[in-house]
Amino acid sequence: MEQDQSEESRGRRGTTLVESEEGTKLELTVDEVVEAYVGSLGLSQILHVLVVSFAWIFDAHSTLVTIFSDAQPPSWRCKNGVYCAAGHGGSVCGLVPGSWEWVGGDRSSTVAEWGLICDRKFLAAVPASVNFLGSLLGSAIFGHLADTWLGRKRAVMISCILTSITFFATSYSPNIYAYAFFRFATGFARSGIGISCIVLATESVGRKWRGQAGQYSFFFYTIGFLSLPLLAYPTRTNWRNLYKFLSILPLGYAIIILPWVSESPRWLLIRGRSKDALKVLKYFAKINGKDEFPQNLTLANPSELKDEESGTISNKRENLWTTKWAAKRMVLVMIAGFGVGFVYYGVQLNMGNLNFNLYVSVAINAVMEIPAVFAGSFLLGFSKRRLLFSVSSYVAGVSCILCLIFSKGYSNSKARDKFGGNWGQLIVEAVGFMGSSLAYDILYIYCVELFPTNVRNFAVSMLRQTAMLGGSVAPLLVVVGRLSPSLSFIVFGVLSIASGVLSIWIPETRNAPLYDTLKQQEEMEALNHVSNGHSRCLEFGKRFKSMVKLVN
Repeated sequence: MEQDQSEESRGRRGTTLVESEEGTKLELTVDEVVEAYVGSLGLSQILHVLVVSFAWIFDAHSTLVTIFSDAQPPSWRCKNGVYCAAGHGGSVCGLVPGSWEWVGGDRSSTVAEWGLICDRKFLAAVPASVNFLGSLLGSAIFGHLADTWLGRKRAVMISCILTSITFFATSYSPNIYAYAFFRFATGFARSGIGISCIVLATESVGRKWRGQAGQYSFFFYTIGFLSLPLLAYPTRTNWRNLYKFLSILPLGYAIIILPWVSESPRWLLIRGRSKDALKVLKYFAKINGKDEFPQNLTLANPSELKDEESGTISNKRENLWTTKWAAKRMVLVMIAGFGVGFVYYGVQLNMGNLNFNLYVSVAINAVMEIPAVFAGSFLLGFSKRRLLFSVSSYVAGVSCILCLIFSKGYSNSKARDKFGGNWGQLIVEAVGFMGSSLAYDILYIYCVELFPTNVRNFAVSMLRQTAMLGGSVAPLLVVVGRLSPSLSFIVFGVLSIASGVLSIWIPETRNAPLYDTLKQQEEMEALNHVSNGHSRCLEFGKRFKSMVKLVN
């Protein structure tokens, strides 16, 4: 029924024939052109989505590199055969400086090089936290610029180049304070990658495939996550080499690959570049093997409002925050985003607090993202967004709380040596991470569908800001978790469940069209609401008549 109503709504917007000096013109929306003449998902869109989504690998690298670069070395030893007695729990805090050393060397991580232990241990959480704060600030700026004069494609390009520069600069940090500054700069630089890539990918396909197109972004994020242990292990004796190597990848992508990517036709249209938008759509259609484009075809631009008295056409700029329904919707999405971001990034950064080998646990968690992405792609094809998001959040929350049960009795080194690590805790944690990953992915797709083209990038950037804000707080909880693992798991679980509950007040978007302006979306959703209410009344009437006949 939802599909039929969506088709009916699209029909009401319908084909428009416009008389002009050049003759009759066929005026269609971007959605109608994609469905009728380009194809909902063809070879051109698949290649476009894959190439654009590839940049998410660098987003994963810049976000999660601190798992290895800022890790606390697992073991230490007395130096040069000198006897040294460790403190309570094998701590080195009471030892005489210079009487001991880290087994992996002083350059294995920032913690080892700058002594971020004991009374300086909370400094270890600062770089990861300020990285998320940098992304929070960058999301606001890149989100606005990508919606206005910069565009989606150029936002990704600038973000990749800046990410490469800040990665390289980080490798030359002289102290923890300079390192924290460069991590903040990297967070700012990378923020344009995620928000612009997911919008650029989803705006090129038909509405049936939007969820799947968005999921490709998270698949490449998973590849970036999964590749980190492989890249970090050869550089385990020098964390600076890891940053130098990672700086090469985004620069090569921006210079060699990204120039071949097309800009979003929807963005081109609302910026008044209808000829360029039509050119992109024709290019997609040609690769898809569809050359039947009407010569008189023009694109309808909903952002162009005609003054009935003067007959002039103007582009009216709309503001999300001054539109009541959109502002309310945005606040709910942002609150849910804070909880999901806190849990998603926190669980990843908290892996050092599990009773297991760090490289193995990171690899297993990264692998768990793969079924999450494929499950999301499959389920988004026929399931409601709200249901998927809430269930995924509940699974993540319950799993985090269950980690408490499996952590009992496995917190000491003897237990780890005997059992090779706490497999029960690792499996439950991996399932929880899979749930949080699925919720995180779906919320981004949900946000893309909740708002129109002229504020879509800004809306996604606001979601990303709150997710990054949650991520910026998570490292502090991770440090506390080194003293009390139970506290971190409980907080992660409660926040995840609370985020799922919030979805009750967010409207469903499955099979809904992508609108171009706030005014257009408000009018069409109100019309659909009336139509749905009328349909429900008719259905109720039919059932009532059937019951009366049965009684008689």
